Amino acid sequence: MTIDAKLVKELREKTGAGMMDCKKALIESDGNLDKAVENLRKSGVAKAEKKGGRDAKDGLVYAYIHPGGRLGVLVEIGCETDFVAKTDDFINLSKDIAMQVAATNPLAIDRDGIDEAIAKQERDIFVAQAKNSGKPDHIIEKIVSGRMDKFYQENCLLEQPFIKDPDKKVGDLITATVAKLGEKMEINRFSRFEVGDNGASE
Repeated sequence: MTIDAKLVKELREKTGAGMMDCKKALIESDGNLDKAVENLRKSGVAKAEKKGGRDAKDGLVYAYIHPGGRLGVLVEIGCETDFVAKTDDFINLSKDIAMQVAATNPLAIDRDGIDEAIAKQERDIFVAQAKNSGKPDHIIEKIVSGRMDKFYQENCLLEQPFIKDPDKKVGDLITATVAKLGEKMEINRFSRFEVGDNGASE
């Protein structure tokens, strides 16, 4: 059976599997794209082995409105293919992250996203507090470092304890979904809107 190269390319884009695996799957499914996708997923071939270097150029924007209509969140979660973006697991992940943002109002996705001025201000406060306690300098540095770690854990979305299971961090949710669906995923951005709050976070 002859398989159209365009069909092989489309299957590869959907699953991230290699060209030969895609061609074989299409032959086995008599050229049916959906069946070929299912076959690849069942065999595990569709799981990307090197997710870190791949582009999460697909995904979705998920909107969450808290009951009462006074608080809303938009989150953009990236993945590699439209196929995965439409799965229940990916949609549920997006919903959980949006609810997390609604509940905790993080300042940024990760430490790199925290405004340097805000981080410096927090650090200066912690240093002053530690010095007032009369501790020696080497102890002060440990105290400040620990308090800054806690500040980041409270305000960086990926480091926050998950509201539904505080034993897990939000980053762990993404890791678990990546392991299950086999694609690179990342939080690209978020915005939180609350009635009466003019400074929507992003």
